[in-house]
Amino acid sequence: MERNAGYTRERVRQLGERMRALIYPQTIPVESLKVAGPVDRISYDEAQRITGFRDAVMGEQFGPQWATFWFRAKAEVPKEWAGKRVDLLWESHSEATLWIGGRAVQGLNHNPRSWDGSTRPDAVLRDGSGAEGETIEFQIEMACNKLFGNEGNYGQYRHLSPYVLDRCDIALFDPEAWDLFWDFNILQELEADGHRGKSYELDYAWAGRLLAELNEFANLYDPEDRSTWPKAREILAALYEMRNATFHHEQWAIGHAHIDTAWLWPLAETHRKCERTFSSQTTYMESYPEYKFACSQAYQYEVIKQRNPDLYARIKARVESGQWIPVGGTWVEPDCNIPSGESLIRQFLVGQSFFRKEFGKTCREFWNPDVFGYNGQLPQIIRLGGATRFLTQKLSWNRFNKPFHHTFLWQGIDGTEVLTHFPPMDTYNARVTPSELRFNAKNFKDDERSDVSLILFGFGDGGGGPTKAMLERIRRARDLEGIPPTHIGTVDGFFSRLESTYTDPTRHVGELYFEFHRGTYTTQAATKRGNRKGEFALHDAEFLSLVAFKSGKDAYPYEKLDELWKLLLLNQFHDILPGSSITLVYEDTARDHAKVISEANELTADAASALTSTTDGLVPLNTIGFERAEVAPLPDGSLVFVETPPYGFGEIVEAPDRVASLDNGDGTYVLENAQLRAILASDGTLHSLIEKATRREALAGTGNQFVLYEDRPTSDDAWDVDPFHLETRRPAPAAVSHRIVEQDPLRASVEFEWKIGKASTIKQVVRLAAGARRLDFETEVDWHEDFAFLKVEFPVEVRSQFATYEMQFGVTERPTHYNTSYDFARFE
Repeated sequence: MERNAGYTRERVRQLGERMRALIYPQTIPVESLKVAGPVDRISYDEAQRITGFRDAVMGEQFGPQWATFWFRAKAEVPKEWAGKRVDLLWESHSEATLWIGGRAVQGLNHNPRSWDGSTRPDAVLRDGSGAEGETIEFQIEMACNKLFGNEGNYGQYRHLSPYVLDRCDIALFDPEAWDLFWDFNILQELEADGHRGKSYELDYAWAGRLLAELNEFANLYDPEDRSTWPKAREILAALYEMRNATFHHEQWAIGHAHIDTAWLWPLAETHRKCERTFSSQTTYMESYPEYKFACSQAYQYEVIKQRNPDLYARIKARVESGQWIPVGGTWVEPDCNIPSGESLIRQFLVGQSFFRKEFGKTCREFWNPDVFGYNGQLPQIIRLGGATRFLTQKLSWNRFNKPFHHTFLWQGIDGTEVLTHFPPMDTYNARVTPSELRFNAKNFKDDERSDVSLILFGFGDGGGGPTKAMLERIRRARDLEGIPPTHIGTVDGFFSRLESTYTDPTRHVGELYFEFHRGTYTTQAATKRGNRKGEFALHDAEFLSLVAFKSGKDAYPYEKLDELWKLLLLNQFHDILPGSSITLVYEDTARDHAKVISEANELTADAASALTSTTDGLVPLNTIGFERAEVAPLPDGSLVFVETPPYGFGEIVEAPDRVASLDNGDGTYVLENAQLRAILASDGTLHSLIEKATRREALAGTGNQFVLYEDRPTSDDAWDVDPFHLETRRPAPAAVSHRIVEQDPLRASVEFEWKIGKASTIKQVVRLAAGARRLDFETEVDWHEDFAFLKVEFPVEVRSQFATYEMQFGVTERPTHYNTSYDFARFE
């Protein structure tokens, strides 16, 4: 009979759905299910002391957001299930953890994008060794949050809680039905993908045979007659004997769960996300001995070590067996543009020290796939941090210019190079479907130099990492015609293979600029200020504490400094410091920064007191590496001129000149010393700044001009800045007040105030000091406007095709023109 290919595909697809239903041929509700809560994020031991448990009802709604409920369940296994595996089937449309006998066994969570509607709705309760009539008891810790915190709205049901208990059953597991379904499913997905051409077409002959054989399988296989299964499976086995050609792209796959240390949830919830994810992955390693899982961020390991010693012991055992692979070498996956160079070095120093102490391993790769750009000094920092390799993914998101290569040498501003790889899957959350595996090979841009790439598979954040479905796909994709050969391996194995075969390497020199999320550098300014003040405070505390210790002080405060550095490094995570997290996160960050600054300042004061205990009067102390000669205030507010060497004590000296200030009476003010002459207008603008030695005017127009721009990006308004905002420039109103507030021979100051928009204010003091070669603008902005940028302009009498900007331990240049798409991409 003549067949229609479209009808055949639909028949095959529907058969797959019926086969999947046979994996659990029998299910029964638990005998008893009781619930207590809501409670806070408490430990398992604390949960055992909860009282007031009541019967849980299917269809019951739970909340509010971020609340926790604890369930206690009891189920009697039917006699006919004796000696067979029994699973839990759970659905609460939330994240949850299964606890058995006090151990976190596995995460349970909801992800509507997954193959069956839930990422992890099932978990093994009994592996098949139980007796008939056995009673199983377990507990569920249910968190009222989802994969990405509180996801979206719920249509006409927005007034209802999205966290609904829909299922708590025990189920008989059929291993033969499981294996047969996955044998069939991969082939069915491969045929469907090759037909759709989503990645690239299958060979016509192979595609035709694949559909014909799947149809023949459907003719032979009867779901209700197990005697038909062996013969039907022979058809699938023959298809799996179809191998790839001699020359092919080689794909290394490794499990991963990119867990943002904070983002749409607070740190405390991250701790539980790690617990859910890590327990799931150690459990899966028992059933899949070939499986390997890469996990970064030493901080997250430290959390589990303190929170769940039993789970941490399981992780360490899997590290020893080679299945669990610590990667990255840093305390967290930090932002790489805002932290100081010292902070980025500390990320490696603290992170690598942890990995060496806990696992005896130094991470050879910097693992930072999700960060909003990478400064040009990182290759040297990576090398000095003990790594020679770099993995990232984020630049595949670039809005205007996609990266030219997936494998290249990244050269820093000093010439240091690291081998860099961008997984061509363009995601670190791959599901390893046939479509994705085929796309990965097709998308690879360096075939003439390399034949190997890396795939990171598994759901991140609240998704819990790889699923059993993903592991079954990988098992069947090792060498199947139509899918590039794919196997699970180690990160070190992949990079070693890459290093040994990569030829004629290309180089990228300088920063890796991310053409997206530019708005994060204007978001949560208080957090950025707290970070920098914390860096300064810890610098001074360490320097003075060391000098005091070397000078005879009893002890160096190593433990306290280590604690404070770890707290600061934690808050440099790439969704905390840039400003892309929720309010709950920044409440934690403000508290942490206050602690770092306060306690570091206490250490500084204590050390300074010890160093000056034998000194009469006030002694200037310079805590930076440059000599200084400048005006400084005394505790009583009076001013003196001091000179100090780098990192040393100085003295109060006579100032080299004096400052004059003048109110011209015509709406302008003059501030002048021996080096500079500045003219300020009553509206707050700077009209002239002359270097007296050369008589050169620094300005090409009006300086200190506040301007407003519309801030309405096409999406993600806390994240992004779109280029069209530059077309919306409008000057801010003039200052509403102005006056001279300081007239001292050592310093003169003029104060201005502005009112902007509905409720925003600016207060600015413009200062010129004796001996200074700069004019200082100290500005406080109390901002209450929505969808608006505030900027300030200083047009200078300089023509250059590039502007030079400070970066960690160096500088970088950006174009002042838009000749190319790369120039335009750096508009902000």
